Amino acid sequence: MAALIDAIDVKRKMYFELENVPYLCLDVEVSTPTARGGQTLVRLKMRNLLTRAVFDKTFKASEKFKEPDLEDAEASYLYSDGDGSYFLDQTTFETIMLGKEKLGDALDFLTEGMMIKLEKFNGNAIGIQLPQQVELKVDYTEPGVRGATASGGNSKLAKLETGIEVKVPLFIEVGDAVKVYTETREFAGRA
Repeated sequence: MAALIDAIDVKRKMYFELENVPYLCLDVEVSTPTARGGQTLVRLKMRNLLTRAVFDKTFKASEKFKEPDLEDAEASYLYSDGDGSYFLDQTTFETIMLGKEKLGDALDFLTEGMMIKLEKFNGNAIGIQLPQQVELKVDYTEPGVRGATASGGNSKLAKLETGIEVKVPLFIEVGDAVKVYTETREFAGRA
């Protein structure tokens, strides 16, 4: 039997299950009434882990949620085609296919052989977790300006091997490997 979690105990970045669907809490707001007899309410900003939809919902503080049967499995990215993207589970060595709707914009960061965390709910793959930073090669960027240094405040656009464009310092050239933050899509440094 899964443990029960009171709505008042749900914290940011915590997982819970509501109506047989796993959710991730993105933000919590507790409102305590000043009048006697008023109920404490908990407003949760939550992400449905199956559909990736984000919404707000208010619960009574005493409402209970189940703890979801979530697990992470180490996997490597194989390739993508018209049907979806394929990953190799490093524990079971089975190939798992996820559709584009389950990946969101993660395809912008995936390169062949990259290790990721596969999210599973009740044993079925529902999505992936990217590392905080990924290394990608620069496919195209304008030539650097003579004398540009690492401390130079100017930047330019660079198209990376997966097709995304990020702002990089002027000294970065075609063929360089750069680190990119997966959450903000910003340049993190030279690889």
